[in-house]
Amino acid sequence: MLVSSRDLESFCVQALLKAGLVESDARLTADVLVTTDAWGVFTHGTKNLCGYIRRLRGGGIRATAKPRIEREGPAWTIIDGEGALGTVASTFAMRAAVTKAKAAGIGYVGVHNSCHFGAAGYYAALAAHENLIGVAMSNDTPTMTAPGGSKPVLGSNPFAFAAPTGEKHPILLDMATSAVAGGKVFAAAALGKPIPENWIVDADGRPATDPKLFPDSAALLPMAGHKGYGLALLIEILSAVLTGAAVTRQVLSWSFADPSLATNHGAAFIAVDIISIMPPNVFKQRVTEMIQEIRQSPKAIGCDRIFVPGEMEWERRERALAQGIELPPDVVTSLRTLAGEMDLRPDWLRD
Repeated sequence: MLVSSRDLESFCVQALLKAGLVESDARLTADVLVTTDAWGVFTHGTKNLCGYIRRLRGGGIRATAKPRIEREGPAWTIIDGEGALGTVASTFAMRAAVTKAKAAGIGYVGVHNSCHFGAAGYYAALAAHENLIGVAMSNDTPTMTAPGGSKPVLGSNPFAFAAPTGEKHPILLDMATSAVAGGKVFAAAALGKPIPENWIVDADGRPATDPKLFPDSAALLPMAGHKGYGLALLIEILSAVLTGAAVTRQVLSWSFADPSLATNHGAAFIAVDIISIMPPNVFKQRVTEMIQEIRQSPKAIGCDRIFVPGEMEWERRERALAQGIELPPDVVTSLRTLAGEMDLRPDWLRD
């Protein structure tokens, strides 16, 4: 289904307002979700709206909550999300990290009492758009096994960074530390498609290709074996252990747990102020020269272009803003279900 970003964002805002959010939080959350869809990352965009609203209605996410600074030092802050939407708490936190970085050169902000925050790259990009280097990460309920294990021990703990360039858009990397995000396994199950055998293992630790086994009888594999596992552990420490958030199995599933309960996800955000270290124009020129060198390196047979992280996503977004976002069937189904539940009937979503 092809839909304009404006129509999709309007639908999200209407649904979130009906769920009790104030308009500023509704518009912010809609922007996070629609931007993610425009990037082509449909597992973390408007497909999640239904789950967020279910938890808002149940009380596990507090619609009127306002994140607050709990403790802080010259270059760090700990924020209590107060049970607000992850999008709201995380945007507040990254803006706080930018403020700290502009004062001290670098800023670390940790968040507890939050929830699923969607695409980590959205928050990293907030810093890059202000000429800072941004890093965003979060923990999650365990769905990923350790090398040699058969049961989940960590979440697929996402990591993102963004850096400004001399070009139109920043470099942007957003990735799960598992072989794939769990949402991709759910999407395959919804579409009735098998998955590669290096995505999950079954209850005995053997590779499996049936996505319906996940998450009850299967676990995600870590990205790049011990490397992804180690990186996920670092994210758990920075976003949960250090912040006072729930750790590993203490984190409740935002999509499956009782919607009246807070999940207490943790998150961490880091901003580096370039101007404190070197003139921004010098930094951007150096980054641009690096990008050009990468692009001009020899190509593999059959390949005519080398991309830097985020390049594909920014190009997709520009096309989506001009031509509309082509939503996959599982996202359309989720939005139609939500529209029926909330008595919203936009013309573009009708059968």
